[in-house]
Amino acid sequence: MLRIGGILWRRSTATLLLSCSRGTGWRAQAGGRGLHQEAPSRDVLLFQYEPPRFFHFLRLFCAGQAGFWLYLAQFGFSSLRASPGERSPDSAEEPPAPNFRTTLWRWGFTLSCVIVGSAIVIGGFVFSRRSVSRIVLHSGGQQVTVSTSDLFGLRPAHTVPIRHVSCMAHRSEVPAMIPVKIKGYRFYFLLDKEGQIYNSKLFDVTVGTYRKL
Repeated sequence: MLRIGGILWRRSTATLLLSCSRGTGWRAQAGGRGLHQEAPSRDVLLFQYEPPRFFHFLRLFCAGQAGFWLYLAQFGFSSLRASPGERSPDSAEEPPAPNFRTTLWRWGFTLSCVIVGSAIVIGGFVFSRRSVSRIVLHSGGQQVTVSTSDLFGLRPAHTVPIRHVSCMAHRSEVPAMIPVKIKGYRFYFLLDKEGQIYNSKLFDVTVGTYRKL
């Protein structure tokens, strides 16, 4: 039994080391890989994804949630007031009923509604500002423009050097979103795998490359 257990342990250890070496190998290869040998002589569209209805529904959802929670906050602030005619129970043995009209409960309920509504709107705004719609590699291969969506229908564009862009996972290793880190920006930029990659080879050696930022 000990001999069989030792054999199984050695095999599992070897498998784990092999998988780790493959993962680190991709990063080492990506980190050591330079830019493409021939820089493009014109702007090249690398990635594009424009969902027809998703962000429209997201705008409606955030607007509806903001209105709902603000209405609850206004209702709680105006309605949960202490009644001047409240009396204590006749019998001292009966426990007092919970009073939801105290000043503490009134302000707590109001602030909770405002915080929840604000968190939903901010989360939707940040997600839309980090959802990539277009990536354009400029002529010369030294700069790239990353365009994102927006809750207000705008299309913010960020033009950065290609050396400031790092893909945190290979596109074949993620199920739905490709996380991309841009130096100087908080949070990851997300590339939906349902989008179209027009030049996969050029994408892998530019935007899809892991770099130490």
